[in-house]
Amino acid sequence: MVPAEVTDRFVLALDLDGTCADFYGRMREIAAEWTDTKLEDLPKDADWELEQWGIGQANYRRFHRFAVTQRALFESMAPIKGAPQAIRRLALEGIRVRIVTHRLVIPHFHEIAVAQTVRWLDHHGIPYWDLCFLRHKGAVGADLYVEDSPENIAALAGAGKDVVVMSNFTNRHLDTEAGMRAENWVQAEQIIRRKYYAWLDGHGLDRPVAPGSEPDWAAGTDHL
Repeated sequence: MVPAEVTDRFVLALDLDGTCADFYGRMREIAAEWTDTKLEDLPKDADWELEQWGIGQANYRRFHRFAVTQRALFESMAPIKGAPQAIRRLALEGIRVRIVTHRLVIPHFHEIAVAQTVRWLDHHGIPYWDLCFLRHKGAVGADLYVEDSPENIAALAGAGKDVVVMSNFTNRHLDTEAGMRAENWVQAEQIIRRKYYAWLDGHGLDRPVAPGSEPDWAAGTDHL
């Protein structure tokens, strides 16, 4: 079926840090410099306040400010393997990508954080329709969320939202819905596409003929 006009789109809300961007990998590099420690001497896993890397609650805000303003944290992170390519394929299939991130953590340098985020997304060719900076992710309407933060996962699940859990050391302790945990972007893409295709079926829209292909009903629209 090819409707004359499709105004309703499946919305995918994507977190960035720990989900699309290797936040902890880059923070570990900066922490090694900050503490004058060899990188290999820092464990790869840490808690939320980076206590294992010699930062901790007392120093976290100063360290975070340094990482963003002096080491371009949000612009210098590597993408998590396969994320940009998977997101491009999904966007081409007709998904509306909505970036939802809580990066305005510390006041008075929001402009830097926002600018770095936009440059990172553009540099890695990640398509998106919307870019939202907020803490409470559920306030943004979406059909499916991709998240790694235990706090956000719990809040979204508690609000009845569908959440793909991007697995890492911060959330491995969580009991998650069966079939909704992804160890990598190969698995995440499969879960997202399964949810999306079910949505297409429910809305009477044809599925793409193959992963990463544009369906006829989306042809000529701005899929970014």
